[in-house]
Amino acid sequence: MSAPALSNVDNPLRGILCMILAVALFAAMDAAMKSLTPYYSAMQIACLRGALAWPLVVLWLISSGRHKSLLKTRWSLHFLRAVLGVIMLWAFVYSLQSLALAEAYTIFFTAPLLITAMSAFWLKEYVAPRHWVAIAIGLISVLFMLKPDGDKLISFGALMALLAAFCYAVSAITVRILGRTEGTGNMVFWLMTLLALGAGVLALPDWQPLRSELWLSFVLIGVTGFGGQIAITQAFKVAPSAVVAPFEYMALLWGIGFDIVLWQLYPAFSTLAGAAVIMLSGLYLVLQHRS
Repeated sequence: MSAPALSNVDNPLRGILCMILAVALFAAMDAAMKSLTPYYSAMQIACLRGALAWPLVVLWLISSGRHKSLLKTRWSLHFLRAVLGVIMLWAFVYSLQSLALAEAYTIFFTAPLLITAMSAFWLKEYVAPRHWVAIAIGLISVLFMLKPDGDKLISFGALMALLAAFCYAVSAITVRILGRTEGTGNMVFWLMTLLALGAGVLALPDWQPLRSELWLSFVLIGVTGFGGQIAITQAFKVAPSAVVAPFEYMALLWGIGFDIVLWQLYPAFSTLAGAAVIMLSGLYLVLQHRS
């Protein structure tokens, strides 16, 4: 069965600007989530990511009148996004327990390459043969990041970051499909709601009380998670996936900055080398797409 027709509303510049904003907000959120890893399980932090942003989402929907269409939705795709969101956040937060932000981001950078590849099959977006070569080079370079960790063949934290990237890529494709029939408000509301509920249930056995001294991290997760989710949903809704996805590479700069300032962690050569190859592959894709 072929994919449904693409939306006729494409605004690449707006999509790019939304992605740049989303990357900055999500980097701040990721730093806040990493600061919570010594105190809470990865699943509880995933739950907090959805729950803390939920009140802001509801206020935004009511104030803008978008709440009236919440029940007119494609439930199957929303549930799929929720499942992917829970797995993605759990895996990414788990990776932050052992990886620096810059390391996790570098592995996560395979997501734009995966999005471009998946777009060819699910969205019927054209991907030229030379683009497939760039995708292959970028994906192979992630082996730099799956480096030995003690006696283990590969780092489990790196594998978790790779799993998060895969789930994110599939989720981005569902946004593109949902965007043909639904507004940004619907997509953000149901993702936050189902994410908080799903991760909350799974986190219950190991739930820990919230510490008052960590209030700033909680506020940051709520505010930046809310703003970032709206921005990134809008980005994938109004512009082709292959155009906006590579701009997520700006997260590496934020990750390195937060690592140095907050944890005095400096990127290893393997991190920078792997990031360079993956980023060049992604940038090649977007430049070829525009030409």
